[in-house]
Formats: sequence, structure tokens, C-alpha cells
Amino acid sequence: MDTIQLTFDGKEVTGKKGQTILEVARDNGIDIPYLCYHPRISKTGACRICLVRVNDTALKPSCTEPAANGMKIDTEDEEIRELRRSILGMLLAEGDHNCLYCEWNGECELQRLCHRYDVPEPTGEFPKREREVDTVSSNGLRRNENRCILCGRCVKACSEIQMNSVWEFTGRGSATTLTSDMFDRIGDSSCVKCGTCVQLCPTGALSFQTVLGRGQSWELQKESSICIYCGVGCKIDFYTNKEGVLVKAMGNEQGPNEGHLCVKGRFGFDFVQSDKRLTKPLIKKNGKFEEAEWDEALGLVASKLSEIKSATGPDSIMAFSSAKCTNEENYLMQKFMRAVIGTNNVDHCARL
Repeated sequence: MDTIQLTFDGKEVTGKKGQTILEVARDNGIDIPYLCYHPRISKTGACRICLVRVNDTALKPSCTEPAANGMKIDTEDEEIRELRRSILGMLLAEGDHNCLYCEWNGECELQRLCHRYDVPEPTGEFPKREREVDTVSSNGLRRNENRCILCGRCVKACSEIQMNSVWEFTGRGSATTLTSDMFDRIGDSSCVKCGTCVQLCPTGALSFQTVLGRGQSWELQKESSICIYCGVGCKIDFYTNKEGVLVKAMGNEQGPNEGHLCVKGRFGFDFVQSDKRLTKPLIKKNGKFEEAEWDEALGLVASKLSEIKSATGPDSIMAFSSAKCTNEENYLMQKFMRAVIGTNNVDHCARL
């Protein structure tokens, strides 16, 4: 049989052979905290936040421990709570986590867990990984490794999802740090700015340049849409700030992209609020483009297309549509060409 029976905090649940304790818990709506784990990457077992008690005896990391039939799991008791509080306290102490002025405020998984377990502000002297904050080398990503907890999510996101292998750990012990192609600065590396590392980062050690100074995470409004660029149809969550400015795009895990985005899907929305956008039609007169009213422009286009169709037939006309238009506008363009002009000469840059 492929199913197994486990007991979580006195509640009997069903799992599948090959699952870990944490996977069974997540499938059954049981909340076990974690930091290094993410369902889109391979298991790490590094942070130990997800420790649970198995069969009234051993403490095991639930993200790597295989679930077995008949297991009795206690997800939290006083000892486990104290261990989690201690681990979180050490993570806070060795970094620079100023929640009041962090753009990740409200979205940081470390912050949430520290609130959950009432972790006090660290006191005393602790060795810290003091690293330069890289805010300029990449026009897409920002790196503040002083907030890094060495969970390894970014490393695995880059190597297992994007398969670029830009991020890696270097050094040992308390001197361990992140490196991008062995460079300190992201802009010097082979990073393609897909942003997957940022999306999986639990603390904001990696973040998007587009959000800086434009609003904190709890202020942003989310709307879901479909990417306009290629034919995959990736689902994206777009975030706008209080001024209505589009500042961030995150991959939606319910779409065919399963949360992943390329550089176009991640950052290719700047044209929406560009000051270079045309707000009126332009008609070339005496060799120069001049602003015109919509009725004049549409009348000119209609008359010219009618002349060409009458003189040389509908197949002498073709349309090339744009990914920077909406899906609805692109649909109308092909419908216009087929139903009104009478030709199938329609193309779109997404096909390329």
C-alpha cells in the first residue's frame, strides 16, 4: 500500500510512502515552522527550526526525517519551543535584522517566527558576519548579506530551478558567506536576474531594486495576471504601492510556471509607468511625426488599409502584434485581421 497512518499531536492523519514528516504535516494542514525548507527545492535540514519529537523520544528535523507507518509525532512541547526560541535568538544575534526599517517587514519569515516564539532582542556581544551591502552593481537585485541566515534556499533555487549555479557558500564556520560566481558583487557574476533567489529568500537578504523606497511589503496591493511575453502563459502576482506604482512581480505557484519567472516576467513591466509612453496618436506630416486626435488617426489608418485591400487584395496586408499590449488587445488584433481585412497574415513577438 502507498498510504501510511501517523499521529500528530493526538490526531491521526494519512500520508504517502516516501514523504517526510513535514510533507505529511503540510498536506494535512498541520503547522510546523521551518526556514531552510521550501517545497520547490531539495531538502537541506540545516536550520533545525522544524524539530519534532518522534515516538515520545528522539528529536528529529521533520523536513528530512522519512515518515513511517504508525509514527507518533509531537510538533511542539516546552523543550521544542525553547530550542526554537534559542535558535531564532542566535540567528537574530549574528545578523542585522532591523525590522522597523526593513523593506521585507511583514514578509520576513524570520520576523514572523520571532514574534511567534516571543524571541527577545539579543543583548551582549556576538560575532557578526559584517558584509558590504550591494545596492548598485545589479539593476535588478539587491544584496544585504547581513540579514542572511545561511539557509541555502538561494543556492538551491539558482542551481535546481534556474540551473545557473551562480550562488554558493564560501568559507567555514562563522566565516561562511555567500558568493556569486566567487564575486562579492552580483553585477560581476553571471546572474541572469530571474529573481528566483529573492522569491525564496526568507529574510530579505536578497531583495528587488524596484521596491526600494517605494513601500514596505505590508503596504503593497496584489493582483494576479498572466505574463505578456512568451507563449508559456506564466502566472504572475503584481504588486503596486499606495501611489499605484507597479513595483514588484512574483511568480504564482498555481500557474504552469510553478512560481518561476524569467527576467522578462520578473522585471519587464517598467514600460507600464514609463514617461516615454505615447498618450496620443502620431501622424507623419512633412517628414515629421505630429500629435493627432484619435478620430483623425483611426480614419487615416482605415482609409489606407481599404485602399491597399482594394488595390492588391487582403493578403498584401499583415499585422505584427506586441507583447506590451494586453491579451485582449492582441486577441482583437488577430480578429480584426481575419474577420475584417480577410487575411491570416498575423504574427506576434511571443512566437519567437
